[in-house]
Amino acid sequence: MNRIDRLFGILTLLQSKKYVTADQIAERFGISVRTVYRDVKALGEQGVPVSFEQHKGYFIVQGYFLPPVSFSSEEANALLLMEAMVYGFADRSIQTHYSSALTKVKNVLKASQKEKLEALTSNIRLQIPACFQLNSDYLAALQHAIATKVMVELAYKNKKEEVSARLVEPIGLVFYALNWHLIAWCHLRHEYRDFRVSRILRIRSTEQPFEKTDHIVLGDYMKLLPVDY
Repeated sequence: MNRIDRLFGILTLLQSKKYVTADQIAERFGISVRTVYRDVKALGEQGVPVSFEQHKGYFIVQGYFLPPVSFSSEEANALLLMEAMVYGFADRSIQTHYSSALTKVKNVLKASQKEKLEALTSNIRLQIPACFQLNSDYLAALQHAIATKVMVELAYKNKKEEVSARLVEPIGLVFYALNWHLIAWCHLRHEYRDFRVSRILRIRSTEQPFEKTDHIVLGDYMKLLPVDY
Protein backbone atom coordinates (compact mmCIF):
# COMPACT_ATOMS: atom_id res chain seq x y z
CA MET A 1 0.00 0.00 0.00
CA ASN A 2 1.44 3.37 -0.98
CA ARG A 3 1.46 6.27 1.45
CA ILE A 4 -1.44 8.17 -0.15
CA ASP A 5 -3.71 5.12 0.12
CA ARG A 6 -2.52 4.52 3.69
CA LEU A 7 -3.27 8.10 4.74
CA PHE A 8 -6.76 7.82 3.28
CA GLY A 9 -7.18 4.48 5.05
CA ILE A 10 -6.11 5.98 8.38
CA LEU A 11 -8.55 8.85 7.91
CA THR A 12 -11.37 6.42 7.14
CA LEU A 13 -10.47 4.36 10.22
CA LEU A 14 -10.47 7.46 12.43
CA GLN A 15 -13.91 8.42 11.16
CA SER A 16 -15.27 4.93 11.86
CA LYS A 17 -14.45 4.95 15.59
CA LYS A 18 -14.64 7.39 18.48
CA TYR A 19 -10.99 6.82 19.41
CA VAL A 20 -8.17 4.90 17.73
CA THR A 21 -4.80 4.27 19.37
CA ALA A 22 -1.46 4.47 17.58
CA ASP A 23 -0.96 0.75 18.24
CA GLN A 24 -4.28 -0.06 16.56
CA ILE A 25 -3.36 2.00 13.49
CA ALA A 26 0.09 0.39 13.33
CA GLU A 27 -1.39 -3.12 13.51
CA ARG A 28 -4.10 -2.35 10.94
CA PHE A 29 -1.66 -1.05 8.30
CA GLY A 30 1.44 -3.07 9.18
CA ILE A 31 3.58 -0.04 10.04
CA SER A 32 5.58 1.13 13.06
CA VAL A 33 4.15 3.43 15.71
CA ARG A 34 6.73 6.02 14.67
CA THR A 35 5.33 5.92 11.13
CA VAL A 36 1.84 6.39 12.58
CA TYR A 37 3.02 9.60 14.27
CA ARG A 38 4.39 10.89 10.95
CA ASP A 39 1.21 9.96 9.07
CA VAL A 40 -1.07 11.63 11.62
CA LYS A 41 1.10 14.74 11.44
CA ALA A 42 0.79 14.67 7.64
CA LEU A 43 -3.01 14.50 7.91
CA GLY A 44 -2.93 17.55 10.16
CA GLU A 45 -0.78 19.42 7.67
CA GLN A 46 -3.43 18.72 5.02
CA GLY A 47 -6.10 20.36 7.16
CA VAL A 48 -7.60 17.28 8.78
CA PRO A 49 -8.40 18.17 12.44
CA VAL A 50 -6.92 15.10 14.17
CA SER A 51 -6.70 15.45 17.94
CA PHE A 52 -5.47 13.19 20.73
CA GLU A 53 -6.80 12.33 24.17
CA GLN A 54 -4.55 10.72 26.77
CA HIS A 55 -5.23 7.01 27.44
CA LYS A 56 -7.86 6.91 24.68
CA GLY A 57 -6.21 7.72 21.37
CA TYR A 58 -6.64 9.81 18.24
CA PHE A 59 -9.97 11.19 17.07
CA ILE A 60 -11.40 13.46 14.39
CA VAL A 61 -12.73 16.74 15.78
CA GLN A 62 -16.52 16.80 15.54
CA GLY A 63 -17.87 18.62 12.52
CA TYR A 64 -15.30 17.42 9.98
CA PHE A 65 -16.72 15.52 7.02
CA LEU A 66 -15.11 13.61 4.18
CA PRO A 67 -16.44 13.88 0.63
CA PRO A 68 -18.40 10.80 -0.55
CA VAL A 69 -16.40 7.59 -0.14
CA SER A 70 -15.36 5.75 -3.31
CA PHE A 71 -15.39 1.96 -3.54
CA SER A 72 -13.39 -0.43 -5.68
CA SER A 73 -15.28 -3.06 -7.67
CA GLU A 74 -13.92 -5.74 -5.32
CA GLU A 75 -15.20 -3.90 -2.24
CA ALA A 76 -18.65 -3.43 -3.82
CA ASN A 77 -18.75 -7.13 -4.78
CA ALA A 78 -17.90 -8.11 -1.20
CA LEU A 79 -20.78 -6.00 0.11
CA LEU A 80 -23.11 -7.59 -2.42
CA LEU A 81 -22.09 -11.06 -1.29
CA MET A 82 -22.77 -10.07 2.30
CA GLU A 83 -26.29 -9.03 1.30
CA ALA A 84 -27.07 -12.69 0.57
CA MET A 85 -25.68 -13.61 4.01
CA VAL A 86 -27.75 -10.90 5.69
CA TYR A 87 -30.95 -12.18 4.08
CA GLY A 88 -30.06 -15.70 5.21
CA PHE A 89 -28.88 -15.09 8.75
CA ALA A 90 -30.55 -11.89 9.95
CA ASP A 91 -34.11 -10.81 10.61
CA ARG A 92 -36.25 -8.22 8.84
CA SER A 93 -34.99 -5.30 10.91
CA ILE A 94 -31.36 -5.89 9.91
CA GLN A 95 -32.30 -6.69 6.30
CA THR A 96 -34.03 -3.33 5.98
CA HIS A 97 -31.06 -1.38 7.36
CA TYR A 98 -28.55 -3.31 5.25
CA SER A 99 -30.52 -2.76 2.04
CA SER A 100 -30.66 0.96 2.80
CA ALA A 101 -26.89 1.05 3.40
CA LEU A 102 -26.15 -0.92 0.23
CA THR A 103 -28.30 1.46 -1.81
CA LYS A 104 -26.15 4.35 -0.57
CA VAL A 105 -23.04 2.43 -1.63
CA LYS A 106 -24.47 1.86 -5.11
CA ASN A 107 -25.20 5.57 -5.43
CA VAL A 108 -21.48 6.44 -5.32
CA LEU A 109 -20.35 3.76 -7.77
CA LYS A 110 -19.27 4.51 -11.31
CA ALA A 111 -21.69 3.57 -14.10
CA SER A 112 -19.46 0.69 -15.23
CA GLN A 113 -19.28 -0.65 -11.66
CA LYS A 114 -23.06 -0.49 -11.32
CA GLU A 115 -23.50 -2.52 -14.50
CA LYS A 116 -21.13 -5.24 -13.28
CA LEU A 117 -22.79 -5.26 -9.85
CA GLU A 118 -26.25 -5.69 -11.35
CA ALA A 119 -24.99 -8.56 -13.50
CA LEU A 120 -23.46 -10.22 -10.44
CA THR A 121 -26.64 -9.81 -8.37
CA SER A 122 -28.54 -12.47 -10.34
CA ASN A 123 -25.69 -14.95 -9.96
CA ILE A 124 -25.49 -15.11 -6.16
CA ARG A 125 -27.90 -17.32 -4.24
CA LEU A 126 -28.00 -18.62 -0.68
CA GLN A 127 -30.29 -21.59 -0.05
CA ILE A 128 -31.60 -21.60 3.52
CA PRO A 129 -33.87 -24.35 4.95
CA ALA A 130 -37.48 -23.24 5.42
CA CYS A 131 -37.25 -24.05 9.13
CA PHE A 132 -34.54 -21.43 9.48
CA GLN A 133 -36.48 -18.28 8.74
CA LEU A 134 -36.10 -15.38 11.15
CA ASN A 135 -39.51 -13.75 11.08
CA SER A 136 -38.87 -11.33 13.92
CA ASP A 137 -37.93 -7.65 13.84
CA TYR A 138 -35.90 -7.64 17.03
CA LEU A 139 -32.20 -7.84 16.17
CA ALA A 140 -31.87 -4.11 15.47
CA ALA A 141 -33.65 -3.21 18.73
CA LEU A 142 -31.44 -5.62 20.67
CA GLN A 143 -28.32 -4.15 19.06
CA HIS A 144 -29.48 -0.71 20.17
CA ALA A 145 -30.05 -1.91 23.74
CA ILE A 146 -26.60 -3.52 23.88
CA ALA A 147 -24.87 -0.44 22.47
CA THR A 148 -26.69 2.05 24.71
CA LYS A 149 -26.75 -0.23 27.79
CA VAL A 150 -30.46 0.11 28.48
CA MET A 151 -32.76 -2.52 29.97
CA VAL A 152 -35.49 -4.14 27.88
CA GLU A 153 -38.67 -6.02 28.73
CA LEU A 154 -39.23 -9.32 26.92
CA ALA A 155 -42.22 -11.58 26.48
CA TYR A 156 -40.44 -14.90 26.07
CA LYS A 157 -41.65 -18.40 25.22
CA ASN A 158 -39.36 -21.24 26.30
CA LYS A 159 -39.04 -24.68 24.70
CA LYS A 160 -41.90 -25.92 26.90
CA GLU A 161 -44.16 -23.28 25.32
CA GLU A 162 -44.33 -21.40 28.64
CA VAL A 163 -44.54 -17.61 28.29
CA SER A 164 -42.97 -15.29 30.86
CA ALA A 165 -42.19 -11.59 31.22
CA ARG A 166 -38.51 -10.77 31.69
CA LEU A 167 -36.64 -7.56 32.50
CA VAL A 168 -33.13 -8.03 31.15
CA GLU A 169 -29.84 -6.22 30.62
CA PRO A 170 -28.56 -7.33 27.17
CA ILE A 171 -24.79 -7.77 26.93
CA GLY A 172 -24.45 -9.46 23.53
CA LEU A 173 -25.75 -11.45 20.60
CA VAL A 174 -24.25 -14.82 19.66
CA PHE A 175 -25.06 -16.95 16.62
CA TYR A 176 -24.75 -20.69 17.28
CA ALA A 177 -26.74 -23.86 16.62
CA LEU A 178 -28.31 -22.09 13.60
CA ASN A 179 -29.99 -19.46 15.76
CA TRP A 180 -29.32 -16.00 17.17
CA HIS A 181 -29.15 -15.96 20.98
CA LEU A 182 -29.41 -12.96 23.27
CA ILE A 183 -27.11 -13.15 26.28
CA ALA A 184 -28.50 -10.99 29.07
CA TRP A 185 -28.67 -10.54 32.83
CA CYS A 186 -32.17 -11.58 33.86
CA HIS A 187 -33.69 -9.70 36.78
CA LEU A 188 -36.21 -12.50 37.34
CA ARG A 189 -33.59 -15.26 37.69
CA HIS A 190 -30.77 -13.03 39.00
CA GLU A 191 -28.27 -14.63 36.63
CA TYR A 192 -27.15 -14.54 33.02
CA ARG A 193 -29.56 -16.29 30.69
CA ASP A 194 -29.46 -17.36 27.07
CA PHE A 195 -32.61 -16.27 25.18
CA ARG A 196 -33.14 -17.63 21.68
CA VAL A 197 -34.21 -14.61 19.64
CA SER A 198 -36.76 -16.62 17.61
CA ARG A 199 -38.64 -17.32 20.87
CA ILE A 200 -39.00 -13.64 21.79
CA LEU A 201 -42.65 -12.68 21.31
CA ARG A 202 -42.40 -8.98 22.15
CA ILE A 203 -39.73 -6.52 23.16
CA ARG A 204 -39.94 -3.07 24.72
CA SER A 205 -37.09 -0.75 25.59
CA THR A 206 -37.39 0.78 29.05
CA GLU A 207 -34.81 3.48 28.17
CA GLN A 208 -33.52 2.88 31.71
CA PRO A 209 -29.76 2.31 32.15
CA PHE A 210 -28.35 -1.00 33.39
CA GLU A 211 -28.50 -1.47 37.15
CA LYS A 212 -25.67 -4.01 37.20
CA THR A 213 -22.29 -2.36 36.62
CA ASP A 214 -19.90 -5.32 36.45
CA HIS A 215 -21.16 -7.43 33.56
CA ILE A 216 -19.17 -10.41 32.33
CA VAL A 217 -17.27 -9.96 29.06
CA LEU A 218 -19.22 -11.66 26.25
CA GLY A 219 -16.15 -13.62 25.15
CA ASP A 220 -15.83 -15.09 28.64
CA TYR A 221 -19.51 -16.07 28.67
CA MET A 222 -19.12 -17.80 25.32
CA LYS A 223 -16.56 -20.14 26.86
CA LEU A 224 -19.37 -21.45 29.09
CA LEU A 225 -21.68 -22.33 26.21
CA PRO A 226 -22.29 -26.10 25.80
CA VAL A 227 -21.39 -26.03 22.10
CA ASP A 228 -18.26 -26.03 20.00
CA TYR A 229 -19.15 -23.11 17.76
